[in-house]
Amino acid sequence: MGVDIGMNIDDFLGTLDTFFEKNEIDKIDSFLVSSLAQAKEEEDYAAYISICNEMIGFYRSTSAFEKAYVASEDVLLLMEELKLDHTEHFATTLLNAATAYRAAGDYAQALRFYRQALQIYEGIIPSDDYRYAGLYNNMSILLEKMDENEEAIDCANKALAITEKMEGGEIQTAVTLTNMALVYFKLSDNEEAKRLLERALSIFEKDGKGVDEHYSGALAGMGEACYRMEEYDKALEYYEKALDKVKLHYGENASYGVLCENCAAVCERMGDASRQKRYVEKAREVLEKVGR
Repeated sequence: MGVDIGMNIDDFLGTLDTFFEKNEIDKIDSFLVSSLAQAKEEEDYAAYISICNEMIGFYRSTSAFEKAYVASEDVLLLMEELKLDHTEHFATTLLNAATAYRAAGDYAQALRFYRQALQIYEGIIPSDDYRYAGLYNNMSILLEKMDENEEAIDCANKALAITEKMEGGEIQTAVTLTNMALVYFKLSDNEEAKRLLERALSIFEKDGKGVDEHYSGALAGMGEACYRMEEYDKALEYYEKALDKVKLHYGENASYGVLCENCAAVCERMGDASRQKRYVEKAREVLEKVGR
């Protein structure tokens, strides 16, 4: 799958992990770009594909969506040229690209990519494979955003059936529970949503030690639950904790801006005009910066 004449992909991934662990987010973009240029120069296609996939995920998480699109189109075209378009690796790349398009609000393209990935998986891996859980989870998130709520719950239940049987699948179970809770909010079943989120938070705090990158989603979900139940002090506490976790892992991205808007809404309900104003201004600053 290419000629390996210099780049060590394990070293690349190790350096990238170190940047994330030290929260040196500002160094990652240039490192990814220079690593991709090296892989291209060396015609190391395996490394090139791996680096592009890391780029897609990073640019998605930092709301640099145009860069994510470019990386997605680049690597998918390359893999098609290399006759890899029916492989597990191609399906994984489709999944990464779909998630970036979903985060950017292009739901139609995201759904096409998810369904294409599912079709490939169905031809090459067993139905209880852990990779289906990630795919069904992502499809559930997308379908909820498209107001296809029953189908979203169906996908989340399929994911849950896999993660609960997986050794070491606790974090993925917590992610699935969080996703499912968001659908129940849409169905106005706040009690069920809160029950699912309580279970998810317990897993993130016990098994994930409160450091997993998906923990912020469950915290934000619980903030929503408390807001809907008019427990505004608790809602603000959860939202602000989610803000800290998002900033730690991703910087001030689009999700950070939306959380600031949520905090502003809570402060308005609490009659705290000064804090409301600060959060409104911060939300505007962040969302304008990321082009949302």
